[in-house]
Amino acid sequence: MSTELKASSLKVQAFLSQHGQDFVVQQMPSSTRTAKDAAEAVGCTVSQIAKSLIFKDGETGAPVLVVASGSNMVCTDKVKEATGITLEKADASFVREKVGYAIGGVPPVAHNEKVQTLLDKDLHQYTEIWAAAGTPNSVFKLNPQYLGELTQGQWIDLAK
Repeated sequence: MSTELKASSLKVQAFLSQHGQDFVVQQMPSSTRTAKDAAEAVGCTVSQIAKSLIFKDGETGAPVLVVASGSNMVCTDKVKEATGITLEKADASFVREKVGYAIGGVPPVAHNEKVQTLLDKDLHQYTEIWAAAGTPNSVFKLNPQYLGELTQGQWIDLAK
């Protein structure tokens, strides 16, 4: 694996370092754009991939980050029931403008602006998970406890 990080991954690495974490962003030789690709690249199960999905709050238009287990689909009805937020799809330009990353490389941290974050309770079953780190082929390893601390996210049941 290459050690040379792109600017977006360096931004994630700086965030992690500034928050007292020794997590290391890794540039992979193959794509980590999808949960399946990422799992193959790092050698874990698809469920251990913490995929970061940006939605739009249907009422306010604000970005909402949902970090879901790679094998789960997000149930918008469960999110609405747990939080009162109506999730709407966000297009690529909205995602890049609001969080600063392209779809396929959105990390759970180091965004352009503060983002309300919802976390998939299913991730708690793993001692080790992997998240995108700013590009479609960079990742970092962490545990669910740190994911919660770094994102200040709300843990909910959100899987279909």
